[in-house]
Amino acid sequence: MTEHVDRSEPEPAAAPAGSAVTPADAADAARLVAFGLQPKLAPARDQEYTDLLRRHREDPAFARLADAVAAGLGLVVLEVSPRAGMAVTAAEDSVFAVRMGDYARRTAADSADRFLHGLAHLAVAALAFPRPEDLADDSYIGRVTVNGVDAFVRQACRRLEERAEEQGENTDPATDAPGLEAAWRIWARRSATGATKDARRPAASTTGIVAKALGFLTDSGFLQRTGDDSGGTYRTTARYQLQVRDMAASAALAELLELGVVPVTDGTATLLPAEDTDDLDLVADAGLPFHS
Repeated sequence: MTEHVDRSEPEPAAAPAGSAVTPADAADAARLVAFGLQPKLAPARDQEYTDLLRRHREDPAFARLADAVAAGLGLVVLEVSPRAGMAVTAAEDSVFAVRMGDYARRTAADSADRFLHGLAHLAVAALAFPRPEDLADDSYIGRVTVNGVDAFVRQACRRLEERAEEQGENTDPATDAPGLEAAWRIWARRSATGATKDARRPAASTTGIVAKALGFLTDSGFLQRTGDDSGGTYRTTARYQLQVRDMAASAALAELLELGVVPVTDGTATLLPAEDTDDLDLVADAGLPFHS
């Protein structure tokens, strides 16, 4: 009696669970990216968002799919966590990119004003996270005010002017010259508050420019407004920390910090007192409520 041998083709091994991407998986991945594009939405306030974040953390295949969806939309994933949600930033060629030039053109027609709006954003980032440790510490919360940012820039202007004089440079060249050396000349010449008939803050004043920048960052989910003192007080969010980490190599940001206007000693940051504040055109209550 011979043993029967089954020569039929063996059945293929079952695919591991989760290895096949379904339309439902793709929809969930796109949904997670859509949540990430709503920067003011806190994950803790939406159960679906929380569930998708957990799935991204626990399911590597789903994580790769969601990251691929983001990449296809021209988005760079900075972090995916309960703290920050799906924090994304737009690559330069992304349809979601908001370029500083576009933002500034919507804000002001004058090229000098557009330059000042860019400087305001750099100053906010420098003041919000003045130390490398602040950017590395996920629990760190930076605080800035409208008047404080303006005061910081004006003191930075003074430092840049002193440096130019020491080096024998022309301290009054054309205002369209590039770099921070030109920025201080434009900012220092501009009124901090200006005047309107109904006591509103003029948009072209330096505090008006700072307020516009802080309002834009708040609308983008990078800052949260906490009060009205000192022209308006704000605290940073996890998303803004991630964004500033991404731009920390900026030469302009590094140059602002290297001016030493924000000294760091025992963990508290404050503006250095100017030798003579009478000609700095500082607004009232220009203090900086730093550090929690």
